[in-house]
Amino acid sequence: MTTITRSSKHSTLSRLGAAIGVSLCLASVSCAADDPLAQQAAAGDGKNYIAGDGSVTEYAASERGEPVDVSGTLFGGAAVSSAEWDDQVTVLNFWYAACAPCREEAADLVALHDEYAPQGAAFYGVNIRDEQATAEAFERSFGIPYESFNDKDGGVLLDMTQYVPPQAVPTTIVLDREGRVSARILGIADRSTLDALIRDVL
Repeated sequence: MTTITRSSKHSTLSRLGAAIGVSLCLASVSCAADDPLAQQAAAGDGKNYIAGDGSVTEYAASERGEPVDVSGTLFGGAAVSSAEWDDQVTVLNFWYAACAPCREEAADLVALHDEYAPQGAAFYGVNIRDEQATAEAFERSFGIPYESFNDKDGGVLLDMTQYVPPQAVPTTIVLDREGRVSARILGIADRSTLDALIRDVL
């Protein structure tokens, strides 16, 4: 498992492939145990969101464990289960409308969806706080082309709690074609970084 802070990701992105599965803590790379966002989330201090540094954790194929087991209902009313995601790359973005970092990353998520959806990648939002009208207003404002889970009851978040600290919003998860977590971004999803993480599993 490799963890990268946002400040160092551009210098280390080209080395991600070689770094997978190697447990090293370099000056520009911090170990997961020292992840400041995970520590903030564990503190449970009641923040609306963690203003994260975009730290990235990438899991080697041998470390990904079992496929995730996620189910929920989209704002449009459709029931969706991860059992339906066989042989596709899936991107899950945890968000809510009043979250300033969620607004900042929205345009990049739209652009990546438009690039990779034709190649077989599926995108879903996971809205953890809003009523339907609020979520849909956000989606209209930012032109979000993919649907979101209505997760105000926390069901999807609970399914993913191993990877998504409850207060760490936004968080973006990339699942490989077997439905396993291949990467996680805590905080704003930088476009170039998320682009590389999606391409790695496509």
